[in-house]
Amino acid sequence: MKTALIRALNLIISGNEELLNILATTAKMALSSSFIALIIGVPLGILLGCGRFRGRESLIVINRTLMGMPPVVCGLIFYMLFSGVGPFRHLQWMFTVKLMILAQVVLITPLVAGNLESHLAKIASPVKETAKGLGLGKSKTLLLIVNESLYQIVFTYLLAFARAIAEVGAISMVGGAIAWKTNVMTTAIMMYTNRGDFTLGVALGIILIFLSLLVNTALSILQRRLAE
Repeated sequence: MKTALIRALNLIISGNEELLNILATTAKMALSSSFIALIIGVPLGILLGCGRFRGRESLIVINRTLMGMPPVVCGLIFYMLFSGVGPFRHLQWMFTVKLMILAQVVLITPLVAGNLESHLAKIASPVKETAKGLGLGKSKTLLLIVNESLYQIVFTYLLAFARAIAEVGAISMVGGAIAWKTNVMTTAIMMYTNRGDFTLGVALGIILIFLSLLVNTALSILQRRLAE
């Protein structure tokens, strides 16, 4: 165990080419999917948290159900849609980073929308009353709500990013964990450990834990800001 740890640290310090490729693929997949999920999820969360329309409660229930979607089920759906017998097979996205990003967006967007909806359900009414007292129109009221939720939006993005880098089920099914192409940290750790290559697996594990520590530290700081 000690030898594997030392070798793993040496691998990180030396900048192993395969390790760097895995990190680059992970960064591309996680940053892209979490950003797209934020762009889609924030307006949806605002709509569900502040809107008053028929079917709103049903949409909230559906979104909360999707928040708990098992990643392997999401992976199975996209596998069926994009594989050789699927309706979107002509796109040839199977076993590509593009499809990994798409699957991640489907998994993460409900998380973004649900987190923001829960936050806005608590503050929307007081903010609307304040805006009404100031004589603000709908657009300015919306901007005021967004401004009051900036910390929450950043907090939500960090949650989405943390979910993206930790995901393994869906992306292993649609990406195939192909070396030098679609292998990310989580799938590589699983693959190399199964092959008995503990050095690279431990190196990736160290980096993943370090990234999780950074994200959780940022989340803790934001939580304190939100509580103030």
